[in-house]
Amino acid sequence: MKKTGILYIVPTPIGNLADMTFRAVDVLKHVSLIGAEDTRTSKKLLNHYNIENQMISYHKFNERKRVDQLIYKLQNGDDIAIISDAGTPGISDPSSIIISEAINSGFQVEVLPGATAFIPALVASGLNCERFQFIGFLPEKNKTREILLDNIKENENTLIFYEAPHKLHKFFQKLYNHLGDRKITVVREISKIYETFNRTTLKSIIDQPEQIVLKGEFVVIVEGAKKKDISNEELKDKLIKLIKNGETKKTAVKLVSDETGEFKNRIYQIALELDIDE
Repeated sequence: MKKTGILYIVPTPIGNLADMTFRAVDVLKHVSLIGAEDTRTSKKLLNHYNIENQMISYHKFNERKRVDQLIYKLQNGDDIAIISDAGTPGISDPSSIIISEAINSGFQVEVLPGATAFIPALVASGLNCERFQFIGFLPEKNKTREILLDNIKENENTLIFYEAPHKLHKFFQKLYNHLGDRKITVVREISKIYETFNRTTLKSIIDQPEQIVLKGEFVVIVEGAKKKDISNEELKDKLIKLIKNGETKKTAVKLVSDETGEFKNRIYQIALELDIDE
């Protein structure tokens, strides 16, 4: 049986070329073809590591057209790598279409671990890293953008955004209008010479926009929504509703705890006081 090729998704440095992994270099040296977001940009990286393999352009404007060509090569046993200009393909960069098609066609897909901008930005932000939501770039369409911002305003997880420098100040105002004043960390040029961290608030950065140099790539880390206090009466109402719908007190306690994030002990004490048949 003829061996089919493997599709490799290979992260590339987001600034410092030394962040390339040994495995990533090895893969790029041994694949038959490299799909690159911008072949001119990637050529500098390949030259730095003496990688001479063939490259073709693979970006958001031709991604759909390239798929058949790449699938054909995989069928013929050729290994292929996809790289973006910087970071991990698929994270606000092309590759989702070829990955989906390769999986649906039964080909092996290997994603190498490596550079991505938002993880170091999040960890160094000083904000909660235990639970977070990656948003990336806001949608261009006004209605879609408004819906998204409304949907995340009660989210207690740390929020992670990407934004272009020329849109940054309008972006801050949109966040403030929907989310209110929150702690934020604005990270510029991760791993590069001019890497900077501005740990501030939305209100402060709107009032003093000169804090930010509008050049380079930006990751914006935003504090999650404050947890709302929930009264015993509200918890009681939720328990009663669940028990009347057939749940046991034990199950109702768990469900209310899962929904509200309140400690089970507190909810259990309220459940004990309920004068209601299970």
